Amino acid sequence: MGSRTALVEDLMERFPQVPREAVFKEDLLRGGVAFDPSALSDNESGEVKPKSYFIFSFDHGTLPELGEAALRRPPEEIILTGGPYDLRRTVVSVRVNPASPYRVAADDSGMLGLYLDGRRIADVGVPPMPEYYRHKLSNGKSVMEVAPTIQWGYLIYLTVFRVCQYFGAKEECQYCDINHNWRQHKAAGRPYTGVKDVEEVLEALEIIDRYDTQKASTAYTLTGGAITKTVSGRDEADFYGHYAKAIEERFPGRWIGKVVAQALPRDDVQRFKDYGVQIYHPNYEVWDEYLFKMYCPGKERYVGRDEWHRRILDSAEVFGARNVIPNFVAGVEMAEPFGFKTVDEAIASTTEGLRFFMSHGITPRFTTWCPEPTTPLGKANPQGAPLEYHIRLLQAYRQTMEDFGLSSPPGYGEPGPGRAVFSVSSFMDSLPAQDTPAEEEPSRV
Repeated sequence: MGSRTALVEDLMERFPQVPREAVFKEDLLRGGVAFDPSALSDNESGEVKPKSYFIFSFDHGTLPELGEAALRRPPEEIILTGGPYDLRRTVVSVRVNPASPYRVAADDSGMLGLYLDGRRIADVGVPPMPEYYRHKLSNGKSVMEVAPTIQWGYLIYLTVFRVCQYFGAKEECQYCDINHNWRQHKAAGRPYTGVKDVEEVLEALEIIDRYDTQKASTAYTLTGGAITKTVSGRDEADFYGHYAKAIEERFPGRWIGKVVAQALPRDDVQRFKDYGVQIYHPNYEVWDEYLFKMYCPGKERYVGRDEWHRRILDSAEVFGARNVIPNFVAGVEMAEPFGFKTVDEAIASTTEGLRFFMSHGITPRFTTWCPEPTTPLGKANPQGAPLEYHIRLLQAYRQTMEDFGLSSPPGYGEPGPGRAVFSVSSFMDSLPAQDTPAEEEPSRV
């Protein structure tokens, strides 16, 4: 039995409250997975939905370092089931790492499986190519380029501004490769639209709405880089908000509208609400005061941590606390050179942040840190945070929610192992399943 298998099984035994599915999912998200050529897609010409690179690379290598996976994209996500651990249906975002101990490959019968230390541990399902990906916009652009879907088709991810105005070593968040991802796709000759035209977005959504006959797409997220000045003559609230306004006017009530933006002053947040946004994600990234300054220098310079948090609380008065869902990047707490040295310290700090927001009725969510190699923290920490940190975070997250009587946030689908579709962390997989529908949708009025 290989050492990685032994580590995973030890953690499953030590933390039985955390679903075993989440242990594997977090390990795949933090460390990536390798793909045999038999498991790659045929890009947009095939039967498998390919990885869209919807905002960050979420890979452990640059495109030139990924080999055939850079030419034939891996699937957007994979589903794990069965195997010796009897895994329930688990949706995992694909993060490619040719050196990972995990590998997806087809067996002699052509069935895909996930292998760890050479042993098949799960059956692997891949997302079928959605019908709406087979249709082009009138200008020839693909729906996947303009309005890709993730979370097994649940979420339309509209990265309408593909770069960030926090630029350079003194401003960029130290774990973020949004600007590099833009550069590498342009260098590879791939279509990667910098600023998406609102009419293109509407046309792509019209195609999705027409061909998504099962109404699998339930929400959209408007996002992109931070705007410190203007884009197309608009400030941040107006830039992202005018897409929401156009979408809600064209497709009233069709999707739950969400926006990821900076923590903005209350008047700007009110503009988001007036434009039709229903859920606001003013991401706070990392809780610790010192780490925020060191790892988010642009946000510290332009806004500041304390003001960022005040604005998050103010936004709850506009949207309602339940509809303010700030993200943090789970794992950077332990990133060298400034991060915590022990899992105990890191969990204590992160839990302090969870308790702060949850005591106000605000439920954060998190993305599992992928140490992309072109970022300062990725270069310094190629292995990411220890798996134990991620498993204990899931335990602390659920316990803190229970302490404050909160339930899973809206706009994420069903919670619970075997049901969750949120693919970039296991927080939804680790919450209790509900017999009644989990979605308490924000008011569409």
